[in-house]
Amino acid sequence: MSYTLTRRAVLGVYAVLVVVPLVVVVFGSFKTSQALFASPFTPPTDWQGGNYQRVVGESGLGTAFRNSVIVTGLSVPLTLFVSSLAAYGISRTSGWRSALLFGFIVLGMAVPAQANMIPQYVQFETFGLTNSLVGLVLINIVVTLPIAVFILTGFLKTLPRELFEAASVDGSGPWRTYRSVVVPVSVPSLAATAIFLFVIHWNDLLYPLLFINEADKRTIPVALLSFQGEFLTDYPLLFTGVVVASAPIVVTYVFLQRYFVAGITAGAVKG
Repeated sequence: MSYTLTRRAVLGVYAVLVVVPLVVVVFGSFKTSQALFASPFTPPTDWQGGNYQRVVGESGLGTAFRNSVIVTGLSVPLTLFVSSLAAYGISRTSGWRSALLFGFIVLGMAVPAQANMIPQYVQFETFGLTNSLVGLVLINIVVTLPIAVFILTGFLKTLPRELFEAASVDGSGPWRTYRSVVVPVSVPSLAATAIFLFVIHWNDLLYPLLFINEADKRTIPVALLSFQGEFLTDYPLLFTGVVVASAPIVVTYVFLQRYFVAGITAGAVKG
């Protein structure tokens, strides 16, 4: 009984810590600065929709939103494609070669991003990929490839070898086996990885801040920084930008929730 009460108390405190800031942000996006500071935790008495009009129309967040959609919309499927091919190859390779390939790719997770920033910037500038959305897509793929390979390899190794042997008996080559067998059975794991990659790419601030100097190439995290002034910050406008920036993540999770849960439990169920 005491364990149950303690667990509920801890979960209750955690829920409060999550819900209260969320309520302040959502309610604050419909308030003026004076109303926000006067009563930050209560619903607005006079709902103001002007903050959303300013964010989309005047602040340039609409352009940043479009850039984030382009970068994330290309980065996620391309990362999934490359990482799933790598994971398929690693899972089908036996012996020390599999361990060597897996270790070499996953080693990228151990290297801090900050340690690679200078050589990456020099290399991208040499190839003319700075101030370019294409450059952001490429760096996103490179940076998140190790974690995606790590997740997908763990899932593919749980698949029975007889599944691939049956495909081989039917005359399927490696590419057809990947397309007709690996991808269909890996949908839950791919969806879970896609949500994880979507959150990382959509919220990435480091590389857009490093590679992008032109205002019309900014992504949402960089654009939100412009809402903060040196001496004064328009918090209702900032909160509105946060709500707009978070909406695609919430929508994506809602539509892929069942795949996300299935992807998390797939390894345990098959193991």
